[in-house]
Amino acid sequence: MNERQFYIDWIRIFLIFSVFLFHVGMIFNGWGWHIKNDIRIDALNPIMSMLHAWRMPLLFLVSGAGTRFALGHRQKGEYATERTKRLFLPLLIGMFTLVPVQVYIERVANYPNLFNFYLHLFEGSYPQGNFSWHHLWFLVYLYFISMIFLLLIGFYRSAYYQKFENFMERLAQKKAGLVILFIPVLISQALLRPFFPHETHAFIDDWASMAMFFLYFIYGFILSGSISIMSSVEQQRRIWLVLSAASTMLLFILPGMMKTHESGSAMYGLISYFMSWVISLAILGYSRKYFNTDHPLRKPLNTAIYPFYLLHQPVIIVMAFYVIPLGVPIIVKALAITLTSLMAIWFIYRWLIIPANLMRVVFGMRKKQRNSDIRLKAEE
Repeated sequence: MNERQFYIDWIRIFLIFSVFLFHVGMIFNGWGWHIKNDIRIDALNPIMSMLHAWRMPLLFLVSGAGTRFALGHRQKGEYATERTKRLFLPLLIGMFTLVPVQVYIERVANYPNLFNFYLHLFEGSYPQGNFSWHHLWFLVYLYFISMIFLLLIGFYRSAYYQKFENFMERLAQKKAGLVILFIPVLISQALLRPFFPHETHAFIDDWASMAMFFLYFIYGFILSGSISIMSSVEQQRRIWLVLSAASTMLLFILPGMMKTHESGSAMYGLISYFMSWVISLAILGYSRKYFNTDHPLRKPLNTAIYPFYLLHQPVIIVMAFYVIPLGVPIIVKALAITLTSLMAIWFIYRWLIIPANLMRVVFGMRKKQRNSDIRLKAEE
């Protein structure tokens, strides 16, 4: 499958923008976060919990799909170099530029200014200390998964993988056959969640989440590379939608019973993991059916979405710091934070990142092509 799958780009754009809205919501819901409004809306908790169950796994699935399309005939060294430039370099720089601003605002009462906070940056790791990667955990996990994936490239290019893909194609053609891929996720969580019960994003104690994200990454790689498999996902999209609706309803209808007892908690987890998988399949199926087309906005949005992710959380927190104290209704605060954050991100991206090659590299983008390079490519 060499042709560009536009629906993958649209899903990625949708997911990253949903992360932005999710983090705006974190300011007002009942959970703890880096900056909070004085009045909380606990009704947001179950809705955001449901969204969180499938949003990040699907993003790792899309990342696996992107790897399948980008890998081509690259050697392991080329793949590792590209991943290091795109993921590790922005992570490293972001931990010293984007993240400290967020921690400082969270602890602004303890330091006279941002410069003084930098003098204490290495006094322990977050949450007790000051050094953190905050929202850049996604880059940490994706880079780690990408490096582990290097071990599988040889298998991918072997005759054994072709046999495996043929088996997966036959499985996908069976009605709801791909539901079976939910079982490895369930097994991984049954084995690891007792030891790593919370999703911490701290890497060293988050192996249950890492296992799930790794499986989704592999699933994205496998499914997206086969026209036959993705055609089946598209054809069975209504099945995935019905299963998504049913499992989602269960999570909302029976939360009390499921969380009261240990057996109920296990059932809640089972349904949650099942829901995450079938929602992912539903989004893949419907997106391939209705959004596998190009549009003038797709390319610029797809190019901007990675810098947008890197910038969104620190910008949201800075804007919230000034908006939250205002004596206005919550809806006004939410709109103000959303709109001012979007404008600030656009300004930084348009005027500080796009024009400068150094900034482009720092934010995981390719350097601008010189006119001579463009002409040479055109002549080739």
